[in-house]
Amino acid sequence: MELLVVAVASLFAGFVDSIVGGGGLILIPALFATFPQTPPATLFGTNKGASVWGTSMAAWRFARRVQMPWAVLLPASAMSFGMSFAGAWLVTMVSPSLLRQALPAVLCLLLAYTLYKKDLGHAHAPLRDFSRERKLACLIGGGIGLYDGFFGPGTGSFFVFLLVRVLGYDFLHASAGAKLLNMASNLSAILLFALKGHIWWHYVLVMAIANVLGSVGGSYLALKHGSGFVRRIFITVVIALICKSTWDILPSTWRTDVLHTFSALAP
Repeated sequence: MELLVVAVASLFAGFVDSIVGGGGLILIPALFATFPQTPPATLFGTNKGASVWGTSMAAWRFARRVQMPWAVLLPASAMSFGMSFAGAWLVTMVSPSLLRQALPAVLCLLLAYTLYKKDLGHAHAPLRDFSRERKLACLIGGGIGLYDGFFGPGTGSFFVFLLVRVLGYDFLHASAGAKLLNMASNLSAILLFALKGHIWWHYVLVMAIANVLGSVGGSYLALKHGSGFVRRIFITVVIALICKSTWDILPSTWRTDVLHTFSALAP
């Protein structure tokens, strides 16, 4: 029964993740709810081990249909890989509690800017200076890769937003590029988790298949409906991230009170 639950969660996570990132919103809570006594590192490692396959499938599908600036994205992916590993090492020494507290505010600013700039990400107008574009892409890959290894929530959405805002990509091209960068940061994290023995490979196999199936569906819709559709999903995922990250930092007594209130209102 546990395998069925996490496989279904992985399917939906792959669907969302392939469009704009944020699949962890679905899969990680499902893993924690299904295996409450398991060490978090094992659940995070298992999540990465499954989700990287869907991300890789989405990256491949986007690459077949969207023109990818490989000379820009490959160095940025290498930076994402290296800095994600550094972030995962750093989290063994420093608590990410400050980032956890700041995340809702950062996401609110990102959402407000996206809603205010209604034309943001509609036109694909990358920088004309190739050298500058590659340097900025490496900074994005390295910075968000470090964040992914150290903390993680919202990584795909941050990649998409920065590729749109900084490099001038439309949401479709940004989503395609984000898949490659996120795949690199995930592979780095998987390497560390695997070395520490924190991946349930027997669960990963089934979850990965489900994740790939969801990814195929999500990337199909993104490619079919284009940047406007990806932008709407992006906004939806960011709102969900704000709600989830805010809930996570609330004192436990507040969360209990909220749950009791909703229980009382339920028919």
